[in-house]
Amino acid sequence: MFRRRGGQYVATFAVDEVRVLRKVASEVVGLLTDGFDHTDPVVGRLFPEVYADDAASSAEFRRYTEGDLKTAKIDQAGAILAALPDEHGGEVRLDAEAAEAWLRALNDARLAMGVRLGVQEGTDLGDELDEAVAVDPTSTRVFQLSVYAYLGYLQESLLNALLD
Repeated sequence: MFRRRGGQYVATFAVDEVRVLRKVASEVVGLLTDGFDHTDPVVGRLFPEVYADDAASSAEFRRYTEGDLKTAKIDQAGAILAALPDEHGGEVRLDAEAAEAWLRALNDARLAMGVRLGVQEGTDLGDELDEAVAVDPTSTRVFQLSVYAYLGYLQESLLNALLD
């Protein structure tokens, strides 16, 4: 999907891909702004405790770092929104800085979706998707697992282009 062209990283997205990426990035921004809640397991995954055995030290660390980290995550999701074509498909061109922001934002989106979907380190995504399709091929879970897999593919494609 992504390929290096000079100093840029270029990919062409179909209309549906643009819509999915716009929705995913917008949901991450919403989670980090209006929906920000430390009791949400997704927030816990995106902002893990630094000192697992020392709640007071973790709270102190969070007090000094969370605002900047949250702003950076919002900006990274914003980089996806800013680079996507309007409601039509089309080409995305990223410089190295934007490509790295996309990688971090895609990672945050996958972490968030992974928590919601119950994806663990040993989860076989192909098996999960096959099982969900067997239960109901039109289910929300099938769609969400497909988006999760697509985000992984996109992330890997961009990383490979960066490493070329």
